[in-house]
Amino acid sequence: MRIISGLLKKQRFNPPKGFPSRPTTDFAKEGLFNILDNEISMFDMDILDLCAGTGNISFEFASREAGKITSVDKNFKCVKFMKDFSKKHGISESMNVLKADVFKFIKNSHQSYDLIFADPPFEDKLHVDLIKAVMEGDLLKEDGIFILEHSKHNKFEDQIGFEHSRRYGHVVFSFFKHPKIESNLKVVK
Repeated sequence: MRIISGLLKKQRFNPPKGFPSRPTTDFAKEGLFNILDNEISMFDMDILDLCAGTGNISFEFASREAGKITSVDKNFKCVKFMKDFSKKHGISESMNVLKADVFKFIKNSHQSYDLIFADPPFEDKLHVDLIKAVMEGDLLKEDGIFILEHSKHNKFEDQIGFEHSRRYGHVVFSFFKHPKIESNLKVVK
């Protein structure tokens, strides 16, 4: 794995053998960041990386100086790897790495984010629950983007806020936008 752009451009990193996570491929990550570079301004953002695993996506955002990144994973090895890497490469100031279950984190969070990225294990069936938790809560800012990484065998077009998907090999990124809030203003006579 390597960092594509920014302060740590071309920096390679490999988690130790037996690491409990499947990293996003460089090919898919490059495709994702090309989309983001063309669709949004990655400056001074509040970013949340759920099921962060190796920290691959978090590190890319930090390298690009995109803002403050909160990386959440429930596995101790993943959390330790992210903390060690960010400290070693001078990006720990922009990263907050937390060991937590993502659903408990979502339920207890009092912050909202400009961009939320989630990469749950492909074989788990929690994708729909994760979409609902993010889209129905206050975690995503009204103009924010939620990106779910999943296998090509899953489709989420029928889920709330779905915008579009992009496929890179066996990896698919589905993009969601916060549902528009309609006000029910009463007319006072």
